Amino acid sequence: MVEDNYRQRGLRAKLVRKLRQKGIRDEAVLEAIGKVPRHVFFDNALLSHAYEDKAFPIGEGQTISQPYTVAFQTELLQVKPGDKVLEIGTGSGYQACVLMELGAKVYTIEYNKKLYDRTKEFLPELGYHPFFFHGDGSKGLPIRAPYDKILVTAGAPVVPDSLIHQLANHGVLVIPVGGRDKQVMVRITKVNGVVRKEEFDTFAFVPLLGKEGWTSDTN
Repeated sequence: MVEDNYRQRGLRAKLVRKLRQKGIRDEAVLEAIGKVPRHVFFDNALLSHAYEDKAFPIGEGQTISQPYTVAFQTELLQVKPGDKVLEIGTGSGYQACVLMELGAKVYTIEYNKKLYDRTKEFLPELGYHPFFFHGDGSKGLPIRAPYDKILVTAGAPVVPDSLIHQLANHGVLVIPVGGRDKQVMVRITKVNGVVRKEEFDTFAFVPLLGKEGWTSDTN
């Protein structure tokens, strides 16, 4: 049983207030973040930082995203209960939990085998049960397509064509696009085969590795 005490719930409520002050308006997203115990994703050495609005390392060169970033991406995605969502970059599993708190049916794919193994074992212990896959998320997950929503939690050099193809009609894709160190958040909406692209704020994500992302040895 995961411990989630009064103090931790209070810190989470404080984090939600901070996200609201920073411009997050979707109350469902804020409520979801208020429910997920972020501290359980942290090693003991970093536990006191769990409810700071910062990203932290989780091993394997990856991070648990800043809560504001999670909230920003999730708000852009416009998740509705029952949506079939593909998450590319499982990482710690925190973002997947937020999506499930919104009522999404989540398919999540992770490139790094160690992270995949660890998170696949850990999330069910918290009561979260997405569909886990290990592989090249830059190519999406065509075997389970189409998806109502696709969320990419790593920075891509371009928007992968495979992901656009795997969107359902009226589907939404949110993905950071740019260089390896800095990206612009992009939202793609596909309606009756017509693709609309919107650009938002600048963020810094770890690189999206794979055939339609960055190669591991790219400079």
